[in-house]
Amino acid sequence: MTAVAKVAVDGWMIAWRNLLHVRRSVDWAFAAVVQPVMFVLLFGFVFGGLLGGAAYREYLLAGILVQTLAFNSAFTVIGLSTDLRKGFIDRLRSLPMSGVSVMVGRTLSDLAVSVVAMLVTCLCGLLIGWRVRGSFLDAVLAFLVLLVFAFAMSWIGALIGLVSPSPEAAQSAGLIWLTPLTFVSSGFVPEESMPGPLRVIAEWNPLTAVINAVRGLFGNTVPGLDVVSGSWPDDHALAYAWLSSLLIVAVFVPLSMRAYRRVAAR
Repeated sequence: MTAVAKVAVDGWMIAWRNLLHVRRSVDWAFAAVVQPVMFVLLFGFVFGGLLGGAAYREYLLAGILVQTLAFNSAFTVIGLSTDLRKGFIDRLRSLPMSGVSVMVGRTLSDLAVSVVAMLVTCLCGLLIGWRVRGSFLDAVLAFLVLLVFAFAMSWIGALIGLVSPSPEAAQSAGLIWLTPLTFVSSGFVPEESMPGPLRVIAEWNPLTAVINAVRGLFGNTVPGLDVVSGSWPDDHALAYAWLSSLLIVAVFVPLSMRAYRRVAAR
């Protein structure tokens, strides 16, 4: 068996083990499935009447999808930290298994959870009136952008989980930075409505790029809420979304692997 094949097989075994844990964990299932539904209904109907009704609900869904995938990086954070705390990583050291397999297995299992959450969010969106207005190929490209973004975010979660001293600290560290990141974006309101400094941050926020790219591919732009700032990230949202996700992977994969080797060598 070649090295790449062995990494793939071992990574699949780790991913399957992690998915079994998710299936048996009620709180994880709640976070992955119920939370996005709650946000869709909350923002769509509590705030939607003020912000545009049915049109706003279509505008909203791209933001909820990206927010859900970003928050799901917490699965990677807590999962890796818990594995370290319970000695699972130490047990793997006695096996002829590459650390790459462990990390790939973790990120792939969390990507599978994100796929489920994404499907649930889309089904909920369909029930409240959301529709894909673009072409079939545009919709496929939009979902591909979302999956690459989710995969990139899981590697940020992997690094946080490996450097956190405990699962409790990991949970706080994995979520505390995501709330401002998701709200200072175009997920819920156009960035043009924000004051100067926040507007600039929102425009260059990678989440804004992913949201705007997905919203455009779905054909869910709404008159009065469309991006009109003329900044480079807004004018090249799809390119910036790809660039941001790939850059995150390029930076955080080596950092996560270094952290894993340091932890495993203790």
